Amino acid sequence: MKDKETLTKSSLSGKRLVLIGGTSGFGLATAKAAAVEGADLIVVSSRQSSVDKALNVLPEGTEGYAVDISDEQQVEDLFKKIGEFDHLIFSAGETLQIGNLTDVNIDDSRKFFNVRYWGALMAAKYGSPYIRKGGSIILTNGIVGIRPWKGWSVAASIGGAVESLTKGLAIDLAPIRVNAVCAGMVKTDLWNNIPEVDREAMYNEVGSKLLTGRVGEAEDIAEAYLFLMKGNYTTGQVIVVDGGNVLV
Repeated sequence: MKDKETLTKSSLSGKRLVLIGGTSGFGLATAKAAAVEGADLIVVSSRQSSVDKALNVLPEGTEGYAVDISDEQQVEDLFKKIGEFDHLIFSAGETLQIGNLTDVNIDDSRKFFNVRYWGALMAAKYGSPYIRKGGSIILTNGIVGIRPWKGWSVAASIGGAVESLTKGLAIDLAPIRVNAVCAGMVKTDLWNNIPEVDREAMYNEVGSKLLTGRVGEAEDIAEAYLFLMKGNYTTGQVIVVDGGNVLV
């Protein structure tokens, strides 16, 4: 009986998940994986077209909302509309600005922070009162915050901020568990601004140097989100999923 109870507690069956950024990349892959385990899904994106596209590939009954995650009132209204749920996954983000410091556009950089940092903070603020007992929040980060690359100062600083936010929220919101997934290079739409031939060459070059011999797929990262949702004793942690990138 004890073993059966433990399995039931760790299952996502019947759990209600809110995935902000759940219409593409890590978020969509996690939504698909959680659906296989019986979770009920709510996906959120800034674009209605992205929501509609995701709803076409997710199970019937999935809810979808178009929300500007950088707008505090829209975020607050979203959670009032959704009501109680179990897990919040925040993976929203646009393609980051990469280049020499002298070329950094400060206004654009502020917009990245508005989504990736302030958006995450607002989601935690307004979403946490609706999270049921045993629930969690999972934020999203990148290894550039741990090991910056040339030209990635803005992205690295956002990564550092999100890591500190994760730990701070874990204390402030306890017993709600708060963790983050920190990904290495992964094949997602965020790289689509690079021509396909150059993009594939980049994947091959980086992947050949990794301990796994390849760059990641969105499904690889989804496994970490599922682990953290079901890890009832894990909080305040940043789980790195990078193919060993920070080691080489």
